[in-house]
Amino acid sequence: MTFIRSPQQLGDALRVARKQLGLTQPQLALAAGVGVRFIVDLEAGKPTLRLENVLRVIDALGGEIQLNGLPSVVADDQREGSDHGT
Repeated sequence: MTFIRSPQQLGDALRVARKQLGLTQPQLALAAGVGVRFIVDLEAGKPTLRLENVLRVIDALGGEIQLNGLPSVVADDQREGSDHGT
């Protein structure tokens, strides 16, 4: 398990994973459906990247995100009788 507490740590972890899988930045970009520039910025730790695309890259690398230390949350579509907070 890798603990991520900054954009730079996330970028470093994803770069290591990409290299361990033997992928180039262009190959990963193609697999994730993002541009090569996005991969370069992500690996550099740019803090203002679009979360949707970050998640696509993580998925393309075979990873997943787990949130620890937060209350457990059930997705809206899994809640029975959810009233969306009203």
